[in-house]
Amino acid sequence: MISSSLVVAFFVGLFILCIITKIFSLPLQLLWKAIYNSVIGAIVLYVINFLGIVYIPINFITALIAGVFGIPGVLLLTIWALL
Repeated sequence: MISSSLVVAFFVGLFILCIITKIFSLPLQLLWKAIYNSVIGAIVLYVINFLGIVYIPINFITALIAGVFGIPGVLLLTIWALL
């Protein structure tokens, strides 16, 4: 027969495992979001330069802005270049 303390210990261990998994998955979600923003921002920068709407040099600063902010960052860079 299974004792109640063993069942409680099992559920406490399972709960702790769930918390640890949640803590470690949060940075991975942030990493995937950053990668997604970077790729979308780079594609939009390339398309804007390719279409000739405005020339935005692709360097470290513009890539960083497009990577961190995504499409709103590219729109900000476009408005900045038009001024």
